[in-house]
Amino acid sequence: MPFDPKDNEYGFSLARADFQHARQRASLQEVVSRLTGKSADLLSFEEVREKLHAIGTGVNRGVQNIPLDSIVGSVGRYTDFSRTFLPKNPSDEERWAKVMTLVTDPQGGGLPPIEVIKLGDVYFVQDGHHRVSVARQLGAQTIEAYVNEITTKVPLSPDSDPEDLILKEEFAVFLETTRLKKTRPDADLELTVPGMYEDLLDHIQVHKYFTGLNEKRDVPTDEAAAHWYDNVYRPVVEAIRERNLLREFPGRTETDLYLWVSEHRAELQQGLGDFISPVSAAQDLADKFGTRAGRVAARIGKSLARAVVPDALESGPPTGAWRESKADQDEETLFGNLLVAISGEDAGWTALDQALIFARRESSRIHGLHVLRGGKESGSQKMDSLREAFTRRCEQAGLTGGLAIEESDVTDAICDRARLVDLVVLTLTHPPADQPFLRLSSGFRALIQKCPRPILAIPADPTELSSALVAYDGGAKSKEALFVAAYLASRWKIPLTVLSVEESGVDAEDILEEADEYLHTRSVRASLILRAGPVAEAILRAAGESGSQLLILGGYGSNPVLEAVLGSQVDSVLRQSRLPMLICR
Repeated sequence: MPFDPKDNEYGFSLARADFQHARQRASLQEVVSRLTGKSADLLSFEEVREKLHAIGTGVNRGVQNIPLDSIVGSVGRYTDFSRTFLPKNPSDEERWAKVMTLVTDPQGGGLPPIEVIKLGDVYFVQDGHHRVSVARQLGAQTIEAYVNEITTKVPLSPDSDPEDLILKEEFAVFLETTRLKKTRPDADLELTVPGMYEDLLDHIQVHKYFTGLNEKRDVPTDEAAAHWYDNVYRPVVEAIRERNLLREFPGRTETDLYLWVSEHRAELQQGLGDFISPVSAAQDLADKFGTRAGRVAARIGKSLARAVVPDALESGPPTGAWRESKADQDEETLFGNLLVAISGEDAGWTALDQALIFARRESSRIHGLHVLRGGKESGSQKMDSLREAFTRRCEQAGLTGGLAIEESDVTDAICDRARLVDLVVLTLTHPPADQPFLRLSSGFRALIQKCPRPILAIPADPTELSSALVAYDGGAKSKEALFVAAYLASRWKIPLTVLSVEESGVDAEDILEEADEYLHTRSVRASLILRAGPVAEAILRAAGESGSQLLILGGYGSNPVLEAVLGSQVDSVLRQSRLPMLICR
């Protein structure tokens, strides 16, 4: 009678225990691989064969003793075992235990050779996965195998990283197809993830297609690839370098990040249109996914703050961050992109009407946002009508614009998209109330606190913005307001009034002189007004006397908790003003 491993109850029981121990080690390997980023999986023979362009049915090399360490993959069961052939599938327990018992029991009689395919100097198991697993568990160095060898142009050895070799082969095919090594010999287009050269080639093929349409001819692939490199790839890589993004993603290349930034940019453009610049997309990618310690800590801190701090008390991004980001960009206009919050109500169109006036002066792009609440469907007829009305109003003003619709918290949605524009425009229907508790729950106050861009609040009918008044107290946020006021006065050629108000412990005259000196450096002339009394009242009175059509002021101070409890001059102006207010941070 043939030997049945189950007849050896003790040995079979020990083999089952060995299987469980091996599975635990396989699980540990998976955890380690996730932490290190180095895969612990077996390679798929078909995938490697395809990527390395291995050809032919192979040559029978007969039975050989092969090194177990040279077995790196499987023909059909690459998901059932780890790279070191530890078992991962619990359903394999009985079969694995039988093989272990046959090998360790003197009456087992041994096992037949396994069957493998050889590529270079490595092997892929066709039959005998459990035998390989048990042999490695027992510390064997070699195993008998029927070997079928298939040739490949790329050398493979047990010491080689197969993924790296696959990447080199893919890179070679990419360069052969595009001829970029000849047309752009200094181009460094290395990737770190197998399969991504196909994505890169897709980018070139799309560019080739549209170039052919524009030039009305069939553009050769090498010509299209060179044109893509110069006009598409290089600008994105320059944005990556400007933001020093490689430090955010250690171990990755510029071409890796080119594909990630391009993909991220496409996702952003689905909501805000095709204006998203490579610089903006690169910065947003770093903010959201960068792995540098400071970036990760900032995201964790932001999440914790959202969980425990009321929106109205969040401090928001640093003062001046937006101005610093604009200084890095070579743009003619300061406000190239406007985000307009559309409520869907009749009064909500006031913000768009004012934004269109602003956009004509600045040659801005208009991007609308409507936030759904209460589980409404974005594809409903009402939403379609809203989009059509938005587009029609933009076209009537001679501008192009599109409306994005999403379901989210209003403040979070506006602040998230605001990072990609230069100004947020919205109707002021509910200014912060006068009572402390109501101020804490004010959505508009929270928006001013958290928004990373200036906000243009529209409380009443739009104005032509033909004159402006800036309130200046020498503080950091009022300096941002003075910067914007100087820009608008210079670019739009409009009269500017600067107001400083005498307060306890503040020499308004010196502050006003400071503002005048700054404006002088910008070649801007302004009317200077010095007032005493309550600040909000002084601002509104001076605006009326000067005939101003736009108020420019800094946002909340450095202590949002104190201001939320005691009240703020900004809140008072928001409650009383009938003029558009540009609030800077």
